[in-house]
Amino acid sequence: MKIRNIAIIAHVDHGKTTLVDKLFSAAGTLGRQQAGSDRVMDNDDLERERGITILSKNASLTWKDVRINLIDTPGHADFGGQVERVLSMADGVLLVVDAFEGVMPQTRFVLEKAFANGLSPMVVVNKMDRHDARADEVLGEVFDLFIDLGAEEMALDFPAIYCSARDGWASLDSSEHGRDMVPMLDAILDNFEAPKFDSTSPLQMQIATLDWNDFVGAIGIGRVQRGTIRRGSEITLISNDGVSSRGVIKELYHIEGMERKACDSVEAGDIACIAGIKGLGLGDTVTCRENPEALPSIEIEAPTMEMEFMINDSPFAGKEGRFVTSRQVRERLQRAATMDPALRVNPSPNGGYLVAGRGVLHLGILIENMRREGYEFAVGSPKVLLKEVDGQTHEPFEAAQVDLPNDFVGKVIEFFSKREAEINDIHQHGTRTCIKMRLPTRALIGARTHVLTLSRGEGAVSSSLEGYGPRAADIEMRHRGSLVASDTGQVTAYSLVNLEDRGQFFVGPGEQVYAGMVVGENNKDKDITLNVVRAKKMTNVRASSKDNTEKVKAANKMSLEQFLEYLDGDELLEVTPQTLRLRKRLMNEKARLRASKEATV
Repeated sequence: MKIRNIAIIAHVDHGKTTLVDKLFSAAGTLGRQQAGSDRVMDNDDLERERGITILSKNASLTWKDVRINLIDTPGHADFGGQVERVLSMADGVLLVVDAFEGVMPQTRFVLEKAFANGLSPMVVVNKMDRHDARADEVLGEVFDLFIDLGAEEMALDFPAIYCSARDGWASLDSSEHGRDMVPMLDAILDNFEAPKFDSTSPLQMQIATLDWNDFVGAIGIGRVQRGTIRRGSEITLISNDGVSSRGVIKELYHIEGMERKACDSVEAGDIACIAGIKGLGLGDTVTCRENPEALPSIEIEAPTMEMEFMINDSPFAGKEGRFVTSRQVRERLQRAATMDPALRVNPSPNGGYLVAGRGVLHLGILIENMRREGYEFAVGSPKVLLKEVDGQTHEPFEAAQVDLPNDFVGKVIEFFSKREAEINDIHQHGTRTCIKMRLPTRALIGARTHVLTLSRGEGAVSSSLEGYGPRAADIEMRHRGSLVASDTGQVTAYSLVNLEDRGQFFVGPGEQVYAGMVVGENNKDKDITLNVVRAKKMTNVRASSKDNTEKVKAANKMSLEQFLEYLDGDELLEVTPQTLRLRKRLMNEKARLRASKEATV
């Protein structure tokens, strides 16, 4: 059977996963249970809750006797490592662009990686059903992007197709409304050639992504570059470091629709899934015993942000989690680093583990997955990774874009100007404005939450790593201090009512707190220690208002990402399967005062 290997790349929320759904429906690939459901590729709970793709996935459909292997990739910049490694399995890419938003920071990143892998793109202008669609202008932006990336020859004649993935139609003409997705399926066959590989040569296959199964262990997924891989065959595994080991292909699968089906052999050019090999890692080369030849290793960009993971040593430690020891946390982090090469895990001088990733969301997804699996631990505040270049300290910089209503432009520009941002371009599209800027990566910590607040929930921030540059001036990340509990016990409404003028609380009546736990945000820039467990004294005098209940303002319940952005350097986030608690590293008040005095000396 003829094959096409196609990766779908785009900026976040430009419609990749919905497009895959409609291609499946048009080809009749979806089963009875999946028909009519949306985002069938996003099968992870976190992906469906957040509406984003986190892990790259493989699927296939058959159209006109040609099997099309589709690779769905994440669109968020924090998961760019997923995109970099799976492009080695593709022969071409579908570059999906929003018909209104146009070229975004991550659009540039993924297209640059596609060109680096020698892949030719077909541009898909999606969301043509929007009333403010501007297809011709967006196509012009794509043309300019091709020129900027040095692909002048491709820019002169790249195929383009227009569609509405939500409504399930595609058209070759921007002025025509299509009826189904058939024109896109035909365009894939017409514009992408079948892979040309030799199935009779010695075996060569590179592991591009890893999955885990409790029954068979690690599952390596990659394209067979040369030869034929067979179940039960003896192979040589060559790691990225050049170390060779021997193994046997105990399980072999190929992809049909959304599922992996067991098979006896997979020929060159097709995507195979193998299991049963000890020590399988990303980028490893699977070769034959007789003639072992390694393929070039897959280069992944280095992480830019780091957080400290450690065991939870608070007074409430061990009450909610199943996995609480340092060994259990270390093994889980090492398994995460094996599955995701964009993560780095190193021992911390404080006894914990320094975990580096692409951003707050990247590390936040790891934390959320661990707490759902029953792990209990604590994490420190995120910090950017610095480099020394010619004796000068360099830090990562991002190319960021803010899309928001015209009424809030002034407030947002003022906010980013205080964070050392360089505004490159401002242009309007109807009632909305797009601001393009360059700023340090650390300036983006907490920026998305602030932009949502300043724009009343209508602003969106997107960014991608631009490179490293000389370290900018210090940025004040948090203007307010913390409200810290002085005693352990149950929070009372009586104490909260009397302390409401001090700031906004994160806890409500009836919750358990301990001394050193951060219970709120101060109105001023200093930390204050408060007694939030004080109860009303009993007297023998009956007042007329005795039965009146205390009215307390609702507590500010923050999400995991908001807590990570809010964390200060002297604070930790206590993570359990049921609760998120903010606390000071030093829970004793006198110890904190002594440490602050030593720091100022």
